[in-house]
Amino acid sequence: MALYSPFKNYIWNLSVAIAMESGGRIGEIVDMCQPILDAADNGADAGTPLFMKQWAAMGRKLLDLAAEDEAKGRAFSASNKLERASLYLFTAERMQGHGHPGRTETYAMAREAFDRSTALGRIERERVEVPLEGGTMPALWTRAPGDGPRPAVVFCNGLDSCKELLYWTRLPEQLARRGISTLCVDQPGSGEALRLQGMPVDPHSESWASKAVDWLEQQAEVDAKRIGMTGISLGGHFAPRAVAYEPRFASGAVWGANHNWREVQDKRMQREGENPVPHYWAHVHWAFGATDQEDFLEKSREMNLNGHMDRIKVPFLVTHGANDRQISPSYADDLYDQLVNSPRREKIIFTAREGGVEHVGADNMAYGRDLIADWFAETLGGMTA
Repeated sequence: MALYSPFKNYIWNLSVAIAMESGGRIGEIVDMCQPILDAADNGADAGTPLFMKQWAAMGRKLLDLAAEDEAKGRAFSASNKLERASLYLFTAERMQGHGHPGRTETYAMAREAFDRSTALGRIERERVEVPLEGGTMPALWTRAPGDGPRPAVVFCNGLDSCKELLYWTRLPEQLARRGISTLCVDQPGSGEALRLQGMPVDPHSESWASKAVDWLEQQAEVDAKRIGMTGISLGGHFAPRAVAYEPRFASGAVWGANHNWREVQDKRMQREGENPVPHYWAHVHWAFGATDQEDFLEKSREMNLNGHMDRIKVPFLVTHGANDRQISPSYADDLYDQLVNSPRREKIIFTAREGGVEHVGADNMAYGRDLIADWFAETLGGMTA
């Protein structure tokens, strides 16, 4: 099983697959990709301005169509189009190098379309701000239905995702179905925290994850003794680290293990493994607030979970794709093996039998989504049926 895409390079394929899994329509995706097939052959970095141009153009067209629906009083239809416009604009933006002309404006359009879609569609999600030292952590709060205090899960980004893409994994929807609320966060180094506040990655994820727990404890509808933590991609480093050092978390899970991300950087310098985004080194320098490669390598030195996982004393789930081309499945083994004090630890490697074998299940997110939702329902006291 592999990523479906018309392109020959992995980075573009991954973006297309994520867009399809996030609610993109195949006809619109074909229309965007067809004119730039030849550009993909020039390399992921060289061709990305054309990628952005095509995807942003589709986003703007959908903005116009949504405005026509809204003018006729068809708010739900307008919301549907705004949702896809936002997705395509976010996809266009994240494919560009830091400082690329039009990137800031594209991100602003994507954010505005997402918020407008929320309002017109009456979608159960709320933009909130979690106070941090020297700024805030923007987040999306999805409440589970029902009365009384309910469990909640903090869901964090990877290296190049944003809270809106976290929402589109539909994990918050499946958690809500099971009676669990979700806080999707733009932690430092990602999403709005990086783009609008200039907050770089903090390898000690407990520093911001603890602030998310503080915020949740202040919500009357949250049971403070039943809070979980998960992360996707590089979030597979942040979530275990946070659970290890924040004792208020009652359960944890990763959607892709990222046990020794610092080691991954050494391998990438040796041209081993696939990069997740074009202009990779420029992107990580920006995300980490590094001045150059030497500074980045120093700042990323502590992105290594070895020696920390024995601190986890709550249930923990490790998932990974068998054919992950970015992060080795061996890191899932390392994480699982080091959870020696977890009262309930599980490791699931997705194979061709069920799908989700690529990085964070980009080829099929359904199995990872259901499994993680069921895990938190079982360990935090939600419903599985």
